[in-house]
Amino acid sequence: MGEAKVHYNYLDKQFRVGGSLVKQILEDIEGLVKTGQFTLGPQVAKFEKEFAKICGVKYAIGINSGTDALILILRALGIGLGDEVITQPNSFIATANAIRFVGARPVFVDVFDDYMIDHFQVEKAITFKTKAILPVHLTGNPAGLVSISEIAKRRNLFLIEDACQAIDSSVDGKMAGSWGVAGAFSLHPLKNLNVWGDGGMITTDDDELAMNVTLMRNHGLETRDDCVMVAGNCRLHTIQAVVGLRLVPDVSRISEIRIINAAIYNKYLAGVDGVKLPPRFANVRQVYHTFVIQVEKRDELQKFLECNGVEAKIHYPIPIHLQKPYLEMGYKLGDFPVCEAQAKTIISLPIHQYLSVLQIMKVINLVKKFYGAKAV
Repeated sequence: MGEAKVHYNYLDKQFRVGGSLVKQILEDIEGLVKTGQFTLGPQVAKFEKEFAKICGVKYAIGINSGTDALILILRALGIGLGDEVITQPNSFIATANAIRFVGARPVFVDVFDDYMIDHFQVEKAITFKTKAILPVHLTGNPAGLVSISEIAKRRNLFLIEDACQAIDSSVDGKMAGSWGVAGAFSLHPLKNLNVWGDGGMITTDDDELAMNVTLMRNHGLETRDDCVMVAGNCRLHTIQAVVGLRLVPDVSRISEIRIINAAIYNKYLAGVDGVKLPPRFANVRQVYHTFVIQVEKRDELQKFLECNGVEAKIHYPIPIHLQKPYLEMGYKLGDFPVCEAQAKTIISLPIHQYLSVLQIMKVINLVKKFYGAKAV
């Protein structure tokens, strides 16, 4: 059955398995130290160029986190006090917090069975205050971008992609981060392209937006001495770009392994009573930042797996609209029944690229055993 413990977090494995890669990165960092170019060194521009290629866009701008990537996009588009941005309540809290941070109001709508934003509800939520639609590509699954982009164009709204979990994903061959006016990405250590700490990227084909967020990440400085706007410090550190440059060539391979791992889960968990798999679509390349299914007796299953050496997580147990800052806005239990029902049944199984087939089969057979199904 493989190793005794099947970890959800793969970082320790990354360092043990990728020893030569780690050594190369440390050597690169040593070279950076000798130059002293820690702030917007040439590696940042090189990493941005490589990231833009992955996403099929003209520009990628390195930012210090996916959250600040969202904030800078919103600010660069002039979205603020009195404006509304439509998004979904089942994301990580950072999505809605970014909207609140710029003074705008997040307007939540419910989600489909695949956890993506319900574009039918998006249409109904648009008001004269709406300035943007901000879908979240949860689980590495790009949201229904064909329908949402059509709505945004027809209603003259900005489409901003929260692609923080979806590097290397696509719909109809068009990459996440290239559908809207801009995309926000996270380079958090658990992403399929990661750095050694926090990091983020903004992608866009818009010349003016690219110029503005580039200024906004660095105090509004046009040159070392000339400030042209009031802004803060949201730079991607050069040391993180050094790490990212070593990992960029591996992104596609990592995505493919995760896709294969997901296919194994889908094959053997399909039809198990008590387990509900989300729908999959042939035109979507889902890169499986997480592998989220819905199950009966979720908490009991999670404990059962843990007792048998399998670490599982929940993303996310409390929807955003039921968190304290959003209850204070007037949202309440019952507002988004699909999202709320999912929050009680979702569980994330290990999916990372370092899992062996034996380890995946161990997870599958434990799930089957819990629900009284025949082992593989």
